[in-house]
Amino acid sequence: MIMPQKAERAIKLFSFYSPSGILSSMSPKPQPYDYSNQLVASQDFFARSTRVLEEADSAFRPQEGMMTVAQQVAHTAQTLDWFIEGASRPEGFDLDFEKHAKALDAVTSLAAARQTLAAAYANAIQFLRSRGPEDLARPLPPGPVMGGQPISDIVWAMVEHTAHHRGALTVYSRQLGKVPPMPYGG
Repeated sequence: MIMPQKAERAIKLFSFYSPSGILSSMSPKPQPYDYSNQLVASQDFFARSTRVLEEADSAFRPQEGMMTVAQQVAHTAQTLDWFIEGASRPEGFDLDFEKHAKALDAVTSLAAARQTLAAAYANAIQFLRSRGPEDLARPLPPGPVMGGQPISDIVWAMVEHTAHHRGALTVYSRQLGKVPPMPYGG
């Protein structure tokens, strides 16, 4: 619709008018997505579904060669840190998986592993909250792990990896004769 010039000038006097015809100053400004909320939920789900495990269960493993309960939790923490480090370094992700596995050999305490996991979650959440949308949209360093994808994509990878180990630990719990609660309840 073509507006008569006089009416168009009158409308432009109002600060609400924009050339597109949208009342931009009346519209809420979109807020950047807070990716950290996914990690906060992931942390809650992990804690809830593994809370039946006790320090006495630290060394349990379903069979030789598998990670213990404490090592599963420590590995989850280690991987959260690995994603943040990989997204922060120009050279990307450290692919020395043998070194990462060796570090888990020393883990014997579920309580200590849980503290490490809490610190890793706090670090990852702080990392995400301290970055703006432009930072999180930047590509990850080139390489075989998510090379070139937006940094924000590490969030789904962290959540998925954490869910995988949360699920494994619920199987461990059942093998110990314990009933893990649903992660999504109260």
